[in-house]
Amino acid sequence: MGKLKDLIRDAPVHERRLEFRTYPLEDERLIVEGWLKDERLVPGYHWDGGARPTGTVHWMCVRLLLGGRPLSILDAEAEMPGVPHPLCPTTLDSVKKIIGLPIVSGYGETVHKRLGGVQGCNHLTHLIATMGTAALHGYWTQRSREPLPMPKSLDEFPDLGNVINSCRLWREDGPLMEQIRTTIEKQRDTAR
Repeated sequence: MGKLKDLIRDAPVHERRLEFRTYPLEDERLIVEGWLKDERLVPGYHWDGGARPTGTVHWMCVRLLLGGRPLSILDAEAEMPGVPHPLCPTTLDSVKKIIGLPIVSGYGETVHKRLGGVQGCNHLTHLIATMGTAALHGYWTQRSREPLPMPKSLDEFPDLGNVINSCRLWREDGPLMEQIRTTIEKQRDTAR
């Protein structure tokens, strides 16, 4: 069988865009802003037979104030400039349930436990769950603007807890942890 991309013959019918930006603040804090936008690219019909035009279906934003070690959510807010139902904004306050949550391995699962299903909005939950990795990248980008001292041990490695066991490459016995251990050992041997 060929590649899946070779099966695509028609124009798309739906598009979801996720966009993230990280803004530095004082005291090693950040604001991470995430946007989700769903576009219906073809007309259709509602369950009751009414016409569904093309256009924006969902358009929402979440802002997270982050800080501390491990990097954690200090505050959260959401807005919904475009939604399909007038009751959708009643779920905006659900984002407050993630205040205090650290962005470490298991972050996405914890977001789904706190906000998923009838506890919140599926689209806000999806957006917040995907913001974790973007938040870490923004945090590391901000921290890397100045050189950091080489850690002398794993205990001194900044924010290692954010990535350990977050994916196959970052597993405790994986290749990236081995590279870090080897580099620290070589530095220790050179210093002797």
